[in-house]
Amino acid sequence: MEGVVNLQLSSKSVGVFEAFYNSVKPIQLISSNIEVAKAGKIPGGKTEIPFEFPLHTKGNKVLYETYHGVFVNIQYSLRCDMRRSLLAKDLSRNCEFIVHCQPQKAKVAPTPVNFTITPDTLENTRERSLLPKFLIRGHLDATHCVISQPLTGEVVLENSDVPIKSIELQLVRVETCGCAEGYARDATEIQNIQIAEGDVCHGLSIPIYMVFPRLFTCPTLETTNFKVEFEVNVVIVLHDDHLITENFPLKLCRV
Repeated sequence: MEGVVNLQLSSKSVGVFEAFYNSVKPIQLISSNIEVAKAGKIPGGKTEIPFEFPLHTKGNKVLYETYHGVFVNIQYSLRCDMRRSLLAKDLSRNCEFIVHCQPQKAKVAPTPVNFTITPDTLENTRERSLLPKFLIRGHLDATHCVISQPLTGEVVLENSDVPIKSIELQLVRVETCGCAEGYARDATEIQNIQIAEGDVCHGLSIPIYMVFPRLFTCPTLETTNFKVEFEVNVVIVLHDDHLITENFPLKLCRV
């Protein structure tokens, strides 16, 4: 049985951070071996050999939740090796198993976050005077979210000088690898859900509803060697393919 955190630098970071290259070596969380059957013959038919492993970590390590990312991967696996006689080939099989972290005892009180998007609230715009006029309001029911429950809220297009093409929700993971000497921080999309298509009615409440995909999200993690954080973007696509994006950092937990 093995549990490993695999860290990987993105191509843009390789060469820049040679100083902390050692900090992106795999982190072994758990490793155990047991013999489930002694040497001998297995009779014909079906043979079941029960086994169990205590989930004891190595040293002072912590068991993190299973998580499949781009630059951070937390995986737990069982490997069964069957040694055979000289002329027969040894057999080996691998199987991943999923680990959930201990849920928090405390309840998470949802704190709604209201937002208003107008040309004046936008950042990273070069020529604000050329932007069409628009007003978009909405709220997220919570940004401190329980991972087993959906992200909910609503968005309302109050008015817009140009037609709307689409409204989308984009879930993003922000993975940080490294240590005190330096770190590489990369944001990648997990999923994108279209919640409205075409030029929607003005003043209409459009529900926001997004389920967190199990293997590609985990409770927000912050350790000395790596971090896994999450954000959601509300993206409004105008008819001329201009993108208006409002970003919300999320904190995920399990209760």
